[in-house]
Amino acid sequence: MIDAKKIIEIVDAAAKKIDAEKDFLTQLDNEIGDGDHGINLSRGFKSVEEKLATFADKDIGAILKGVGTALVSTVGGASGPLYGTAFMKAGNVCKGKFTLTDEEIATAFNAAVEGVKMRGKSAEGEKTMLDSLCPAYRAFQGGVDGGKNLVQALEDAVNAAAQGVEYTKTIIATKGRAAYLQERSLGHQDPGATSSLYILQAALDVLKKG
Repeated sequence: MIDAKKIIEIVDAAAKKIDAEKDFLTQLDNEIGDGDHGINLSRGFKSVEEKLATFADKDIGAILKGVGTALVSTVGGASGPLYGTAFMKAGNVCKGKFTLTDEEIATAFNAAVEGVKMRGKSAEGEKTMLDSLCPAYRAFQGGVDGGKNLVQALEDAVNAAAQGVEYTKTIIATKGRAAYLQERSLGHQDPGATSSLYILQAALDVLKKG
């Protein structure tokens, strides 16, 4: 179970995590992309942070949709629409709810992942953020179905996402700017998969603190 206040804490922690890692994310993107992933995403989450106080009395659906809208309007490149869609799709299934059960969190997680697939016209195995998000979702759902508590299920998700980031080093990019590099994209980890991992890690850190 999680409430709206905790969602705001998680979003705030994610914004701080992305800002702390923006230089590394930009370095990764310099190697296989436009070189702006960390800078753009940090700017977007800063705009989200500025709006968090206005979400204090909102339901979880409204909070997530507000986060998504802010990211779409402030993050350049592909990551703004992708992350924005993820948050907005999750928000759609949480409309009117001030608390979420673990099963409802899994449903929102799945909606976010499916939103990224739709918006990016992409699938797992193409060296994108989906290579961390898809295994993370499966691990989380498996944990919930297996009777694990929220922290345990999210730990499984974070571990799966980290493995997914490592996997992106072994495959050739077929989507986005990195696809132009073809075989030269081998050996490089995907920045979007990495930032997705950071957001999940931020959520886990907040939940572990109680």
